[in-house]
Amino acid sequence: MKNLDWQALKAGGMVALIFAVPFSIAARWVADNHRDDASSNGGATWLSLLALVGFVLGAGIAAWVQQRGLPLAHGMVCATATYLAAQTVFVAIKFARGGSVSWLGVFFNLTTVVFAGLVGGMLGNALQRRGIAPRSSRNTP
Repeated sequence: MKNLDWQALKAGGMVALIFAVPFSIAARWVADNHRDDASSNGGATWLSLLALVGFVLGAGIAAWVQQRGLPLAHGMVCATATYLAAQTVFVAIKFARGGSVSWLGVFFNLTTVVFAGLVGGMLGNALQRRGIAPRSSRNTP
């Protein structure tokens, strides 16, 4: 844990939360409020995929910005931590409203988010290898 670049994780986490969480909320809302509508499954699926893209983007930023030589680890930690933080809030709200939580669904989504973090880490690594540096690290030796 001490080998992680916390500034990079923070930057990637903010991007992931900004791009992934709204799509996750919208997907849940569509799935919950349009159960009888056959087209809602497609809408919820697309929104979930867009949320996954948000996790890839955030993980990619964390992997790209980090300066410890661990892009894959930063991508996976970023995606996993932001998912768990958001999911903790979602589960608490669900319990407060008296609802039930599908723990299998939470675990399945976690595995897809970890994979998204891996993909984001690979993309960030590819940017670093090509010499495309983030603006913040261009001025440092």
